[in-house]
Amino acid sequence: METALTKLVGVRHPIVQTGMGWVAGPRLVSAAANAGALGILASATMTAEQLRSAVREVRSRTAEPFGVNLRADASDARERVRILVEEGVRVASFALAPSRELIAELKDAGLVVIPSIGARRHAEKVAAWGADAVVVQGGEGGGHTGDVATTVLLPQVVDAVDIPVVAAGGFHDGRGLVAALAYGAAGVAMGTRFLLTSDSTVPDAVKARYLAAGVKDVTVTTAVDGLPHRMLRTAFVDSLESSGGARRLLRAVRHAAAFRRVSGLSWRAMVRDGLAMKHGKDLTWSQVLLAANTPMLLRASMVEGRTDLGVMASGQVAGVIEDLPSCEELVRRVMSEARHVLDTLPSPG
Repeated sequence: METALTKLVGVRHPIVQTGMGWVAGPRLVSAAANAGALGILASATMTAEQLRSAVREVRSRTAEPFGVNLRADASDARERVRILVEEGVRVASFALAPSRELIAELKDAGLVVIPSIGARRHAEKVAAWGADAVVVQGGEGGGHTGDVATTVLLPQVVDAVDIPVVAAGGFHDGRGLVAALAYGAAGVAMGTRFLLTSDSTVPDAVKARYLAAGVKDVTVTTAVDGLPHRMLRTAFVDSLESSGGARRLLRAVRHAAAFRRVSGLSWRAMVRDGLAMKHGKDLTWSQVLLAANTPMLLRASMVEGRTDLGVMASGQVAGVIEDLPSCEELVRRVMSEARHVLDTLPSPG
C-alpha cells in the first residue's frame, strides 16, 4: 500500500512504531523495520554514546529504513543530530517541536524530519519551518497527551497543512488504518500495540498487566510530573495522586539524582534542560522538577518489571488488545485487515 508516508521514508507499509522511552530499543525497532513499518528508536533515556551504539545495533539487525526520536530541548541535541548524520539514520522524530534551525540542519544533512504534535497550530508552525511530515496524536494516545480526540484533531490538521500527516492515538488494527486514510492521513503510528508484541523487551509480567486491563483501566493523571499523562490505573498511581506536594517533590529530587546517573548528564546540563523545558511554557518550577519522575517511574516498570514502584504509559487501546504477536505477524495482520475492509466497503450508489 503506497502512500505519501511510504514514499517519503521508503518503508513498505504506512505504519510507524513510535519511539517509546525504555521500550523502543534496537530489538523492537529492527523487528518493526524488518516487518515493513517505520521503527523509531527512543533516545531520550540514552547517553550520546549509548545512542550511537543502539543505532549501530539496529543497523546490524536490518537493512530497512528506521528513525530516531530526539528531545529538541536537550542540552546535547546538536551532538545527537551529528550522530544521526554520521550513522546514516533516515528519519529524525521529535516529541516536542524542534526549532526552525534544527529542522534546517537535519534536512540539509538529508534526514526526513517528523515532529509529533497535539494541536493544529503546532502542526502549522513546524510545517512552515520545513518539517517533512507530522505525527498527530489525539487524546487517546499513551504518555503525555492532550484532551482532543484523534477523530477531531486529525481532520483539522489534514486540512491545515500540505505535508503528510500520520495519525496516532487509538490505532491498533487494519480498520483503524483505513479510517485514518479516509480522514486524509498518510498512515498510522502505534505505540501500545507495538509494546505488546513478542519482540518488545518489556517484562512479561508487565505485558500481562496491559493485557488484563479494560478500557476504563486506562486513566489520565497529572500526579507523575504535573502534566496530563495517560497510563494504566494502578494502586501505585492512586498513591501518587493521594500524596502531598512536599512528598511528591522529595520523590522528584531522588528521581532527578537517579536519572542523572542513568543518563550521564551533569547537574548543570539537567538544569539547562529544565530551563529549556520551561521556556515558552506555563510551567511552575515544581513541574520542571517533577519531570524527573517520568523517566525513572517508567524505567521501574518497563525495564525492571516493578509495577508496584513504576508507572505504565498506555493508550486507551490497551483495553482492547488481547495478544502478543511478533512485529511481523502484527504488521501482516493490520495490512490484511485493511485490504479486507477496503474490499468490503459498500459502493456509493
